[in-house]
Amino acid sequence: MLIQIQVALTHLTGRRRQTLVSLTGVVLGVAFFLAVSSMMRGSEKDFIKRLVDNSPHITVSDDYRRPRTQPAELRWADGAVRVSNVKPQTETRGIRGYRERLAFVESLPALRVAPLLIGSAVLTFAGREQGVTLSGIVPKVMKTISTLPEKMIKGSIDALEGDPNGIIIGTGLAEKFNLTLGRNLSVVAASGGSRAMKVVGIFRTGNALYDENQTFTLLKRSQVLFDRSNRVNRLLIQLDAPYAARDVARQIEAVIGYKAVSWVEASEDILSLLIVRNIIMYSVVSAILIVASFGIYNTLSTIVLEKTRDIAILKSIGFHARDIRLIFLFEGVIIGVIGSVFGLALGAAIMRMLSIVQLKPPGVSEKVFLPIWWGPEQFALATAFAMASCILAAYLPARRAGSVHPVEILRGAA
Repeated sequence: MLIQIQVALTHLTGRRRQTLVSLTGVVLGVAFFLAVSSMMRGSEKDFIKRLVDNSPHITVSDDYRRPRTQPAELRWADGAVRVSNVKPQTETRGIRGYRERLAFVESLPALRVAPLLIGSAVLTFAGREQGVTLSGIVPKVMKTISTLPEKMIKGSIDALEGDPNGIIIGTGLAEKFNLTLGRNLSVVAASGGSRAMKVVGIFRTGNALYDENQTFTLLKRSQVLFDRSNRVNRLLIQLDAPYAARDVARQIEAVIGYKAVSWVEASEDILSLLIVRNIIMYSVVSAILIVASFGIYNTLSTIVLEKTRDIAILKSIGFHARDIRLIFLFEGVIIGVIGSVFGLALGAAIMRMLSIVQLKPPGVSEKVFLPIWWGPEQFALATAFAMASCILAAYLPARRAGSVHPVEILRGAA
């Protein structure tokens, strides 16, 4: 095998210009494959991280996935019974016996859960009114499952514990009503309950709609306002392993009965779109290496044509067809290995430059960086694509070289 490698190196160094062109194609192909794919995967992971971190991994609501079975259908299970236009019983909405259900969820490993009571309310200040979503929370628990504490620009969610009539609002609402910390406003719930409340915190998420319409207060205060004593209508759950959310949601729903929706289920269309985008991205960047492989094919085909007599001599002194094929396959491997090494280095340099680029999209106040993913599997994938392209490009010339008949070549040369 050593002699085949020596012959392969002799062939490549004998045609330095063509070898250099082929090598450059592989280097650029690997570099751009790595840079483009790392940027696309980085944007995907950044998007999923924002999607996962800014929303609960699992949301349990006071709804049922399927409507309750009617007594008539239970009584005549095998009969031709169909009950329609059933008016739901008037009742106080919320998760019944939520403390027992909350205790069950808390008993599951590797997760954190927070109860919420969410409803609609109208805020009134200086003659102006604004419909908002009012969420009753337990501050110390909310901090374990939400990024809200990180989004606070004034005050903190702990201030709710010190002021039972405190309320936290977003920057959009604060700017619209010209509100600051310590200002009082009136809150009227959809149930008719009202209360004068004081602004104890202001947050900013960057989502204008959320910042203008979302507010927070103590869970006990919201229960009084919405007239739902000892009730909640949401259980927000965060997992240590977000991608296990679908299975955990099914387990929770099977036990407590209420509808449990994982972030995977809620964002299924977005995740499907990301898969399609990845297929398109890898197809495009792989095309770069396929184009580079044509240069390798051209170089090795030319060598086969020029070295036909040398190949015949090698066969006549005892080289088998497989030995000849190995020589040209080694040439493709050598180009692939050297091109991959330099391509990975160039790709890493491009990734480093892209990672420090700052962009300021129109309408955005803060600069953002391009998300670059430095996962080792991305480097391995770029190398694998390069090596596969080089070996495939070398296969046809190698096969042609192995099929050379030494007798006919040497007889013709004589």
